[in-house]
Amino acid sequence: MNKIPSVDLADFLSEDPNRKQKFVNEIGTAYENIGFVSLRSHFLDDALVSDLYKEVKAFFALDLAKKKQYEIEGLSGQRGYVSFGKEHAKGKKEGDLKEFWHFGQEPSEDANLTEVYPENVQVDELPNFNATGMQAYRMLEKTGIYVLRALALYIGVDEFYFDHWASNGNSILRPIHYPPITKEPEGAVRAGAHGDINLITLLMGASSGGLQVLRKDGVWIDAIPQEDELVINVGDMLERHTNNKLRSTIHRVVNPPKEQWDSPRFSIPFFMHPRGDMDLSCMDLCIDEQHPKSFDDIMAGDFLIQRLIEIGHLKK
Repeated sequence: MNKIPSVDLADFLSEDPNRKQKFVNEIGTAYENIGFVSLRSHFLDDALVSDLYKEVKAFFALDLAKKKQYEIEGLSGQRGYVSFGKEHAKGKKEGDLKEFWHFGQEPSEDANLTEVYPENVQVDELPNFNATGMQAYRMLEKTGIYVLRALALYIGVDEFYFDHWASNGNSILRPIHYPPITKEPEGAVRAGAHGDINLITLLMGASSGGLQVLRKDGVWIDAIPQEDELVINVGDMLERHTNNKLRSTIHRVVNPPKEQWDSPRFSIPFFMHPRGDMDLSCMDLCIDEQHPKSFDDIMAGDFLIQRLIEIGHLKK
């Protein structure tokens, strides 16, 4: 497998049971084997994608002093701006060569959450920034719900098993800016090799290449979707909950060749998190003699805190 599989959400949304099952089989098999797919026929339209990139590029073009006003102390990077080099991959000391923004969940009035999410940070200089970001957030969340429905069927549970946990979940939309590289990085890359924390990640097509996925045999392959596709991968929470049936694959963003150092890179992942009170214990139907229980029991909120400490957002 030299490229990630491509699947069409229109198959799952069709009223043809054979097409729906075809999608379930394709995405489930892909997530057992490599943990990544590229997906077309999602709910983001071209105009919204264009507007979002326009707003994101305008924000990162602001003076650093202005951006820093939106790096709110006490939020631990959960909302607003996170400046260059603050985050690092688990087990690494070198900060990643990126700065980013976090849009977070704005729950519905009837969400009945057991936790309180921080409010989103409003950008005064860009009147359309927050509205555009949250519109994209909703479309990615909607797409993610359908992907999780397909995975529920593949695992063998009710199609709507994940709906409650993912709706009003602690999901994050993260526009990322990888600035031009101005000097030889000392052991740092744009994003170090890592697995994502969450259930699934939906990545809007980046402005340039660099995303690589680690195959089972230890070979790195480029993840290059078509312009109208999202790259969607399994995160550690879903791997844990399915007792390794669905794989959270290690991936990275490598530095470009030296002749391309002067080119910035933008990408916008949506990290789909459940509510903090979701039990991530290994599902009984994913445990048998050939697949003994691999993980200790833990709640999603506790696992998130544990991982945020490991990547440098929270202090012990």
